[in-house]
Parts: sequence; structure tokens; C-alpha cells
Amino acid sequence: MEATNLMLREVPQEERPRERMLQYGAAALSNAELLAILLRTGTVSESALRLAGRILSECGGLRSLVDMSKDQLTEIKGIGDAKALQIQAGIELGRRLSKSSLTERITIRSPKDIADLLSEDLRYLQKEHFVCLFLNTKNHVLAQETLSMGSLNASIVHPREVFRAAIKRSSAAIVCAHNHPSGDPTPSPEDIQLTHRLMEAGSIIGIEVLDHVIIGDQKFISLKEQGYM
Repeated sequence: MEATNLMLREVPQEERPRERMLQYGAAALSNAELLAILLRTGTVSESALRLAGRILSECGGLRSLVDMSKDQLTEIKGIGDAKALQIQAGIELGRRLSKSSLTERITIRSPKDIADLLSEDLRYLQKEHFVCLFLNTKNHVLAQETLSMGSLNASIVHPREVFRAAIKRSSAAIVCAHNHPSGDPTPSPEDIQLTHRLMEAGSIIGIEVLDHVIIGDQKFISLKEQGYM
């Protein structure tokens, strides 16, 4: 059960994030201050700002917070179900907002288009996720699907799963992408081998694999640009 918040008058002026946001705007606030506003209240022993700072410290920063489950969040002292859900709701709104600027009919023209579409979803994840974009003859994105979630170091996907999903959507071509939780997008031998298998299967079926993009932390690598395709 979550404890009651400290009275506002007991919180020092410099520890009142809402007042600072009103005065200076959201961009001027730290991660801890923004998180404190989402939390709304602290506990009997610490303000919302101090609680927010402790959460970020204990979970290893904002990047780790993004991928935490509700159960993991509630293991942190001072976080109950309500606060955990508030944090997750704020994170999900951020994810959706990052996509909202994209046009409804997304066209893939370059590896950057792929990275722009998928980076915010993939780069903070702690396990490898293998994602496919299914395209029509004009390279418009028909659909997006996560086909595999792997361990910390490996993601396993079989070509039949990829092309079953592609055929289901009447795709003319596909684009593949996955994240490297380490943040380093350098392709592994397994990444290259999987890409070649997908290209071979696509050639037989008649669905072209246009690219395989590996997403790291604020950077990405296209296997096509690197000459592996």
C-alpha cells in the first residue's frame, strides 16, 4: 500500500516540479522532475521528486525504466500498482506520440525510413525483437509485426514464420529489423546468415527482402548498405 504524500508546504520550493514546469516549461525539467509529475505524490518520508530520483537510480536510468513490467516497478519501495500504471501510461503515450508525426501511408525509400519508424520501439528493449514491415508494390507499409523475441543476446526467427505473415498480407516485399540490446548495431555472423536465408526463401516465393536493419542506441546499420545483400 502506498504511503501518503508529504504536505506541499513541507517540500522545498526547488523540489516542486509542477511549479518549475509552469514557470520554465517541460523542456527545462530533468528526467526525475518529469517522472515526479507523473507520480504526483511521494511517500511519508520523501517527496515525489526524491522518489522519482531514487526510482531512476535503482532501475539504472530512463532507458531501463522503459522496459520494466508492472511487477518489477512495484518491487521498488514507494511504488504501488497505481504509480506503476501511471509510469507505464506515460511511457506508452511517449511511444505513440513518436509515431503520430508519421504519415498514415508510410513509404520506405531508405534504411533511415526504417530506422525512423522502428527505433523508438526497439532501441530501449532488453531482449532482441525481430520485426517485419510488409510492403506493397509501391513500398508503402501495409503492416508491421514482431515475429520473435529472443534472449538477451540472440533472436531466433524461421523464414517460414516471416513469409507466412507476408503471404497473409499479400506483400510484394518485406523489410526486416531487429535491435541489439547492447546498443551496438554491428551485425553478428548469425544476423548475416539469417539475412541470406531470408533472401533465398524470398527469391523462391517471389517476395523480395529489401533490407535488414539492425537498431542500436541512437544508431543503426543497414545490411544492404553494408554489402551483405
